Amino acid sequence: MQIRPIFAALRKHRLATFLISMEIALACAVLCNACFLIVNRVQLSHIHSGVDEGALAAIKLTGFDEDRGVDLNARVLNGLAKIPGMQSVSVISAVPFSGSPNNAGITTDAEGKQFAGVVNFYSGGPGSFKALGVHLIAGRAPQEGDYQPVVHFVPDDALVWITQSLADHAWPGVDPLGKEFWVGKPHFRVAGVVANLARPSPGEGGPSTIDWSVFVPSQPGAHFAGTYLLRASPEQLPRVLRDARVAIARIAPDAVLDTTASQSVASLREKFFEQDRTMAGILVGVITAMLLVTALGIVGLASFWVQQRRRQIGIRRAIGATRRDILRYFQTENLLIVTGGIVLGMVLAFALNITLMKFYELPRLPLYYLPIGALALWGLGQLAVLGPALRAAAVPPVVATRSV
Repeated sequence: MQIRPIFAALRKHRLATFLISMEIALACAVLCNACFLIVNRVQLSHIHSGVDEGALAAIKLTGFDEDRGVDLNARVLNGLAKIPGMQSVSVISAVPFSGSPNNAGITTDAEGKQFAGVVNFYSGGPGSFKALGVHLIAGRAPQEGDYQPVVHFVPDDALVWITQSLADHAWPGVDPLGKEFWVGKPHFRVAGVVANLARPSPGEGGPSTIDWSVFVPSQPGAHFAGTYLLRASPEQLPRVLRDARVAIARIAPDAVLDTTASQSVASLREKFFEQDRTMAGILVGVITAMLLVTALGIVGLASFWVQQRRRQIGIRRAIGATRRDILRYFQTENLLIVTGGIVLGMVLAFALNITLMKFYELPRLPLYYLPIGALALWGLGQLAVLGPALRAAAVPPVVATRSV
């Protein structure tokens, strides 16, 4: 089949061809970025937190006098430990998915010139490291003498345990044990490495920073009180948590129980990613609507052109063109229009991605989304034009020539 007659026909319908191509370009840009966002959010919601989620829960208290933090800790730890089925109660600053990050920028030199990123600091009292169930892959576990008083937000000079992800980022290819880093004047030395420990708000700094966490052994006190880590067997955890929430009213009447934050870690995870699941559903709806509108536009234009070209179809059939020739003509014409839209759409897809990267901290759109989007739109275009093309191919030569 010669392409030149098809280009000649398209030049006679520049406006319609341009509008359909622009519609396809917009669909390509939206399709690639929306699919990328959906995959990104779904992957984020399935991250490994690094802790025993099924066996952990948190109790968070607010509204208490900070000067009475020591007394509050003693009452809560002693009271909750008596609940049947309770395996461990400890003080902690936050748990994964609680949405209460304790972030700070770190440097690998005392002068503050070698910035190593913004990380989350978990302050944990005695027993919390073991209760979390993190997997230690290098170094040793915290010992009794490692727990230091909290001066500001963490102990000012302490041994810390970092994740493998943070170690690879801060000291690539080097053994991180014994390495030092600073947060202004406070100084820390790495004593151990754990496989994973997700931030309280994973994804806030981008997918690569999900595990940029630091565990700091901290002594509970006036500046470190109010949030408690509970551990029980997965079968008993719901009942233990329920009993703990009831017991708090008796143990700490001078504090207010934050019922939203006082949940199992599994429930906190479910709630944390609820908006991501909703957004993914909305994006699926947007993609479906966009593809439907694009398909209807192609069907409408192709049907109009078939009706408008009945005379040309009749002449071609009369001089020997087969039904397959007519069918291929309209399919090729559609392929050219869609291809033009896809080429422009790829440019728009990257432009949209750059905008999203700037304002929403998203990673760069992987190149493989472009051919996937192109194949989807090529397939959609061929399916959309198939009906009108078959009707055109079914026009008998005699009927077509009588319409002259």
